[in-house]
Amino acid sequence: MSAQEAQQELLEEFEMFDNWMDRYQYIIDLGKALPDFPEEWKTAEYKIEGCQSQVWIRPEVRDGRIHLNAISDAAIVSGLIALLLRIYNDRTPQEILDTPPDFLNKLGLDKHLSPTRSNGLHAMLERIFTLAKAQ
Repeated sequence: MSAQEAQQELLEEFEMFDNWMDRYQYIIDLGKALPDFPEEWKTAEYKIEGCQSQVWIRPEVRDGRIHLNAISDAAIVSGLIALLLRIYNDRTPQEILDTPPDFLNKLGLDKHLSPTRSNGLHAMLERIFTLAKAQ
């Protein structure tokens, strides 16, 4: 599945929910399913600045694709990470660069997140795109 198809699938999943409380719960549940993130990876090198909560993204390049491990100490932010990973994890740098985060506006996330969470989400996206550009 391409990154564009992953965005479309995500949008369709969110259409099933009638209200934002259900959507928030779904985002939190996605975050709970993130893979383990070892303590030794929680270093300044991987920490994302600009987030109200603690966020770490650890990239690895494997076979020309960027593999991302990430976690937050906040439930909703871990869920936002899970959304980003669905779109951008294990993609080639070019596919990442060719896939703007249209789903944020289409889901209405920017309107329903606090300004600090929205800033943090954009800081995470910026890190992912910077990683892709560096490859």
